[in-house]
Amino acid sequence: MDMRDKPDVVVIGELNVDLILNRIDHFPVIGKEMLAQNMDLTLGSSSAILASNLSTLGTKVAFIGKIGKDGFASVVLDSLNGRGVNTSHIMQSIALNTGVTVVLNFDQDRAMVTYPGAMEDLKLEDIDFEFLSTARHLHFSSLFLQPGIRNSLSALFSKAKSLGLTTSLDPQWDPAEKWEVNLLELLPSLDIFMPNKAEFFMLTGASSLEVGIEKIKALAPDISLIIKDGSNGAYGWKAGKLIHQPAFLNTDVVDCIGAGDSFNAGLIHAFIHGRSFEQCLEYGSLTGAVSTTRSGGTGAFQSFEEVRQIAFDQFKIKLG
Repeated sequence: MDMRDKPDVVVIGELNVDLILNRIDHFPVIGKEMLAQNMDLTLGSSSAILASNLSTLGTKVAFIGKIGKDGFASVVLDSLNGRGVNTSHIMQSIALNTGVTVVLNFDQDRAMVTYPGAMEDLKLEDIDFEFLSTARHLHFSSLFLQPGIRNSLSALFSKAKSLGLTTSLDPQWDPAEKWEVNLLELLPSLDIFMPNKAEFFMLTGASSLEVGIEKIKALAPDISLIIKDGSNGAYGWKAGKLIHQPAFLNTDVVDCIGAGDSFNAGLIHAFIHGRSFEQCLEYGSLTGAVSTTRSGGTGAFQSFEEVRQIAFDQFKIKLG
């Protein structure tokens, strides 16, 4: 492989499109019809939004995942290719459809219904470890949406570490709300664990940050823990030190779709480029806020120049 083709980051995860319905007066009521004043069909999924936005920031990204062979698959591939993401290791199934999430946006809240499709079929044996070994970092998102590989994640991360990669995981929400994951096996092979606050409490069974952090510390004392908390900012714990990163507040939010994934993209971008832990948190917080200025998870990330302009215009920050 040409050195110029080697990715900085390989993202492994779910792929789907988002069908977004905006400007609705209220959430649906059973048996009644309501209208949306705006609709977008765009690239969805935590993993894909992160990969797309991370690439826009200037990090070389490749993706490993599974989709169908249908019209939605074209949206996924065209969107990722258009942002410079290497899609050569995205597999297409003739038996399964591409996943889709229907998003209902109301004010700053939303409801979602997801058809998983091919994303449930991704397995450990689908991973090209020779290709993975050419990267510097592995990121995985949405473990509860991917039953085919979920129970193999500790093996995946252990293998990545043995190949010299750093690793990160955003678990995302469990639609079944069972939260069945073996943190004892999983966390020691992670460099960065990045749930949001609600997920953190569900996964640790804790009722406070301090108690939850102690549980994580006992399992993986060297991990970098990131806890996203929306408009309250984010918390970072590393080497016994807890940091609070205030949010960059957008006073004119378009929607919050993909804000957490955009946070992840900024943080991983800064991490890959050797920024300090505090700088990684700040960069992530800023890119998460930038995401809320446009519709959909990737709308604000058309180019790095546009991201820089939004950061300066909205938040008076000059992105380096």
